Amino acid sequence: MQKPSRRTLLRAPFAAAGAGLLAACTDSGSEPRSGPQHTAGTSAFVPQGPKGFVNPSDPEVLAAERRRGSGPVRMIRFTAARSMLDLGGRTVHSWAYNETVPGPLVRVTAGDVLSLTLSNQLAEKTSLHAHGVRLRCDMDGVPDLTQPAIAPGTDFIYRFVAAHPGTYLLHSHVGIQADRALYAPLIVDDPKEPLAYDQEWVVVLDDWVDGVDGSNPDHVLDQLKPGGSMAMHMGMGMGPGPGSPSPHGSAHGSAHASASPSKSAARTKSKSPTGPDRVLRNSHSQLLHGEGGNVAYPYYLANGRLRTDPSVFRCRPGDRVRIRIINAGSETAFRVALGGHEMTVTHTDGYPVQHKRTDALLIGMAERYDVLVTAKDGVFPLVALAEGKKGKALAILRTDKGRNLPAPDVRPDELDREIVPARRLLPAESVAMDDRVPDRDLLIRITGTMQRYDWGFDHKQYDVRQRHAVRAGERVRLTLVNATDMWHPMHLHGHTFSVTGISSAGARKDTTIVLPHRKLVLDFDADNPGLWMLHCHNQYHSESGMMTVLGYQK
Repeated sequence: MQKPSRRTLLRAPFAAAGAGLLAACTDSGSEPRSGPQHTAGTSAFVPQGPKGFVNPSDPEVLAAERRRGSGPVRMIRFTAARSMLDLGGRTVHSWAYNETVPGPLVRVTAGDVLSLTLSNQLAEKTSLHAHGVRLRCDMDGVPDLTQPAIAPGTDFIYRFVAAHPGTYLLHSHVGIQADRALYAPLIVDDPKEPLAYDQEWVVVLDDWVDGVDGSNPDHVLDQLKPGGSMAMHMGMGMGPGPGSPSPHGSAHGSAHASASPSKSAARTKSKSPTGPDRVLRNSHSQLLHGEGGNVAYPYYLANGRLRTDPSVFRCRPGDRVRIRIINAGSETAFRVALGGHEMTVTHTDGYPVQHKRTDALLIGMAERYDVLVTAKDGVFPLVALAEGKKGKALAILRTDKGRNLPAPDVRPDELDREIVPARRLLPAESVAMDDRVPDRDLLIRITGTMQRYDWGFDHKQYDVRQRHAVRAGERVRLTLVNATDMWHPMHLHGHTFSVTGISSAGARKDTTIVLPHRKLVLDFDADNPGLWMLHCHNQYHSESGMMTVLGYQK
């Protein structure tokens, strides 16, 4: 069978603007410039914090990057700006990369140097994080920890070796910006791809609130906090009120203008100067052992489109299709199935697993799964249920020429059949970690309550000066104890970990779900020096304080 082509597979245009044979981490001088520039190696950023730790641009970081090698340089340019977006029959004002949702597909080959210029044309500071990529620390995109935030009207060049093949996600790491359209898929192809398949389909899922009836993510966060609309409805009246600064000091400024209210939108919830009440109450998910989430999103998207006007992927009957599924949502887990088909899981978070058949998947925020299906003859719905919430996203796989599409409310039987959790996946032999005894144990408790919205670790909210110490070369065992009534998708920057489960060497991942009142044990090798964020990828939890820092000691 043929290997997949490099063609663009989303509506958004392919983002590559050129290539050159330059060494990694050197500026070619050929990038477009629209304002003051920042790039790797021009200045060493030293964040506030204790001494004795490896800083983002220290020699240890540069040495680790050199060991990754150097290949062709792939030049990409993103512009972050206010945009009018068509979601498929519903137009909204939001912030986006290159005026598309999702942002443009970025595609490189393992070993390439990705040189991505981010031009900030917003009125707010921003940044870009390459989620899941094991890259150099000063290109990780975390404001005040690995770089200063990118000021309005300026550019920043993110330049790093994309050493490991896989399915990844680019998104803003400032405030709640990722709950707008500031995200895009990143595919790093394997030059020695072992999988055989005919077609590839990239599916990006999202929960959407921005620009709908006056809502925006910052106002939703205010509603969730004590003193916001939730407190007014539930009689809490404690803690900081709306407009309180976020615990890690990210600046939001005034909210942007939203789209005019839609007459067709539901008006069952109370209106306020910050839009309708978007707090979700009494949600429940058996899969997530409790509440599904706390934000009542009006829409869910697949490849930027509503289920009433879904995107359509076309192939031939019998084609073997690789589907790369990315959850770019901010507060929603999706239960995903393709009607009439069984899926074979081949990768999770970019790393291969021993192939496992399943009917459906549960995908937390920022998780990615690759699956193989053999396309049948007909028209089939790929449905992503908002787990524990009302609503779904829909995309279509079709192999015939008929005109009829599945109804927007279609629910394939596969959604209620077998679901394989990440803890039951085993790594492919090529990426399995050995059974080395850990050199260091870290125990971190996940804490906070919905009522107080005081999410954090060990009853502390994020402070950039925090450090959980590790040393280069160590095998670290990280035990996460979830002492809350909520589930949390936990993400470690700059590394992959092995999820312990039925095997001492579980699947390699960078983001994983920790269920309420459960613990999860993760092993990782400290092989990428710097300062690295550990946080919940529920954007509203992390922005409320559920972040901390793992730091390499000198």
